[in-house]
Amino acid sequence: MKVLTVGGGAREHTMVRTLAKNEAEIYAVMGNKNPGIARLAEEYFIESGSEIKKVVEWAEEKGVELAVVGPEAPLGKGIVDALEEKGIKCASPDKNAAEIETSKEFMRDLQARYDLPGRVEFEVFDDIEEIEDFLAHYEGELAVKPVGLTGGKGVKVMGEHLENKREVIEYCEKVLEESIGGKPKVVLEERLIGEEYTLQVFTDGKNIIPMPLVQDHKRLFEGDEGPNTGGMGSYSQADGLLPFLDQSIYDESVEIIKETLEAMRKDGRPYKGVLYGQFMLTKNGPKIIEFNCRWGDPEAMNVLPLLESDYVELCDKIAEGDISGLDVSFEKKSSVCKYVVPKGYGIDPQGGNKVVVNEEAVEEEGAQLYYASVDEKDGEIYTTTSRSLAVVGYSERLEEAEAVSERALDHVKGDDIQMRHDIGKPESIQRKLENMKKIRGEN
Repeated sequence: MKVLTVGGGAREHTMVRTLAKNEAEIYAVMGNKNPGIARLAEEYFIESGSEIKKVVEWAEEKGVELAVVGPEAPLGKGIVDALEEKGIKCASPDKNAAEIETSKEFMRDLQARYDLPGRVEFEVFDDIEEIEDFLAHYEGELAVKPVGLTGGKGVKVMGEHLENKREVIEYCEKVLEESIGGKPKVVLEERLIGEEYTLQVFTDGKNIIPMPLVQDHKRLFEGDEGPNTGGMGSYSQADGLLPFLDQSIYDESVEIIKETLEAMRKDGRPYKGVLYGQFMLTKNGPKIIEFNCRWGDPEAMNVLPLLESDYVELCDKIAEGDISGLDVSFEKKSSVCKYVVPKGYGIDPQGGNKVVVNEEAVEEEGAQLYYASVDEKDGEIYTTTSRSLAVVGYSERLEEAEAVSERALDHVKGDDIQMRHDIGKPESIQRKLENMKKIRGEN
């Protein structure tokens, strides 16, 4: 089957590798040349996925039958609607359904209107005086979120990024004045305290197939210090759970997503594709931080390579709107993903530096390498100002998966790169366990 993929990051490299393994003929659209995708593709087109007219024309010209979209920006601009108008099936949400990510205002309003589980207190503002009045009477701590897309870097939280209400007001002014996220609006939400985790599901809008849980690490530095990033790495366990939660929390999280998808359907926005739920496990149970209308990055690298079922068939059934008859399973392995990023990433990134990658040696260690945002010139790899590549170790035991990823990282060399080595290490896991016990009052 001829499959169009959109996006050029490590998430999309993972998608392409899995589709190719199931004998898809790949036609890839990417903003810059991802060497991993380029090698696997029948043909590729260097173009932004948000240039929808150009992408659709190219897809038609190549006779693609099915499309899978990686990034949220093209989904928010209606790429699925445009492709489907031309008779190309899509295993990704249309513009209306993608609004569950592209508008935090819509997502929170949906939760409120349908009284969905996992919701939090929130208010939406477009006037600074109203914000000042609200803060004068609000006693707790808050998360401040631009309404639209900010690449995972627009959220600021009291007690972490903002010291007091004055700093909240200053950041709100900045969001409103600069229309950060594309709109002069801001969402103020109650601050959630706990451990974050991700549950991704395949869905046709009615049925869902939940995947193993993943925990992402957004902070730049070890020990979860420093600024938020797009994600420095992540881990998953062979049993599909995480060290600080059990099956009952998993089941509760699945139910939250089920009820959300039902609300979307009732709202006239049936959702198909991968839905990503970012949760916080609090002392009062799971709460939704946000939904994403696509695979997580890095979370896709943890679970998609462990898919034992035919990914092409699964995407085709999602596009057709019925996955009810499919038997989908994942290999029971743990995984640890660690991102290699340019020095200064998240603060003042320095791109254009050479990275030497021994892909064969990485694979011999039992790991997989996924290229993200790099430039390839004359067969050599150079950094950009975004994340460069991800190395993922897989094994039955989490400790061994972490060791595999570390050994594999030895085969990535460069003077101007950095990474977090603590992701998935026993001391890091123990810190999260202790944090959850403290939140529950068990210490």
